[in-house]
Amino acid sequence: MQTIISIKDLSKVYGSGFDALKNINLEIYRGEILALLGPNGAGKTTLISTICGIVSPTSGSVTVDGFDIINDFRKTRTMIGLVPQELTVGAFDTVWDTIRFSRGLFGSKRDDAYLEQLLKDLSLFDKKNDQIRFLSGGMKRRVLIAKALSHNPKVLFLDEPTAGVDVELRKDMWKIVHKLSDSGVTVILTTHYIEEAEEIADRVGVINNGELLLVESKDHLMETLGKKEFIIDLKEAIKKIPSSLNKHSIALTEDGMQISYTHVVKEEEETNISDVLNDITNSGLPIRDMKIVQSTLEDIFVDLVKDKS
Repeated sequence: MQTIISIKDLSKVYGSGFDALKNINLEIYRGEILALLGPNGAGKTTLISTICGIVSPTSGSVTVDGFDIINDFRKTRTMIGLVPQELTVGAFDTVWDTIRFSRGLFGSKRDDAYLEQLLKDLSLFDKKNDQIRFLSGGMKRRVLIAKALSHNPKVLFLDEPTAGVDVELRKDMWKIVHKLSDSGVTVILTTHYIEEAEEIADRVGVINNGELLLVESKDHLMETLGKKEFIIDLKEAIKKIPSSLNKHSIALTEDGMQISYTHVVKEEEETNISDVLNDITNSGLPIRDMKIVQSTLEDIFVDLVKDKS
């Protein structure tokens, strides 16, 4: 895959001595959707702000499509669109004036046809002559996206794009992000909504205390860090687990009516789950029923942050 953003040994230390970013290394690929997860204050917004040139790094380097964000600032800034958390639009400006002005700020030639299509894609065309103050919160979010895309950027940053919006609007935003990715735009979003990352991201990065803990595809995360818990209901209570099962980490409930086995992929790569289930079946236990509980991306995220805290 072709890299569009390359981050090497990036650190940011504020004057107070606070380490906001600690030696970040990351390759972001052209056309992908990358979700950055982390608790409040983890460093997500600082990382985005640094790449966009809003915050100066203390050390390290960032390139966008091969251009350095410091030495080639004007070039890299034209390739980036940013949708901030806050609503940064003039209340008395119309939607049309807002995005035309934003395009002009980047020195892009006038292209009304492109802007009209952009508004149609974002379901804003019928609002083009409305003042921002008359729009709903969800529509204002869409205007921010239109502003960020007005100059045809290659990369779009969305900082907590669905914070404070209802579930229906959140799903509409997910559709917009997918459409942008399909058109070739690289999308990087920060979020603390786990289901958002599960729904739309190609890869997930986890940030905590200024450190990038990992960046993996969702499927790979589930395969390597996920857990499967096998819960077996018994027909009658037992007092202890049969000795033939001692080699496995099997738990027994206090009432003796249920046993469970948790399979952790990263710790038990050599364990064949079918062998464990066969041993349970052959143990002579009075099995009534069995269910499997699969860990979620949220479970993995919580475990990662807890381990690094």
